[in-house]
Parts: sequence; C-alpha cells; structure tokens
Amino acid sequence: RRGVCTRVYTATPKKPNSALRKVARVRLTSGIEVTAYIPGEGHNLQEHSIVLVRGGRVKDLPGVRYKIVRGTLDSSGVDKRRQARSRYGAKKAQ
Repeated sequence: RRGVCTRVYTATPKKPNSALRKVARVRLTSGIEVTAYIPGEGHNLQEHSIVLVRGGRVKDLPGVRYKIVRGTLDSSGVDKRRQARSRYGAKKAQ
C-alpha cells in the first residue's frame, strides 16, 4: 500500500544484536501510520517521500511490521547490488 514518509530515522535492535537500522514512519493512504523498515545499503528517502509498503516484520526491531519496496515510486533501488537484485529494485549490470 502507498504512503508518505512522516519521519525517517535509525533504530537500535533488540539484544543481542547491535546496529543502527534505517526505518521510516509512514502514513498510509488508508490513514494508518506504521513503522516500516528500509532494506538494503543506503537510501534516498526523506520526509514527504511517497513509498510503497509491503508486509514482513523485522525480527530484531520491536514494532516494525512492514518493509518499504525499493525501486518504486520515490524510493531508489540499491546501488551496485549484484545478487538478490529483484528484492532491492536493482537493474541488471551490463
């Protein structure tokens, strides 16, 4: 479902993991506000970006039950991605 990013920030995972995971607060077209994970290395999302959200939780981030689809609407694909490209919206490298 489509939505607008209201806040893009980093969150820390549960124990025993440690990282700065990129997440976004998204207001969906249905009016619901959800927290969605931004997969892949690097992203171009900021406030007011229009994104496509799919289901699928991130096990070590409490309350994150959705993921942002890379390579659609305002979210770019992952640069220099060679494997599992379709998941990250990366075009085939020539």
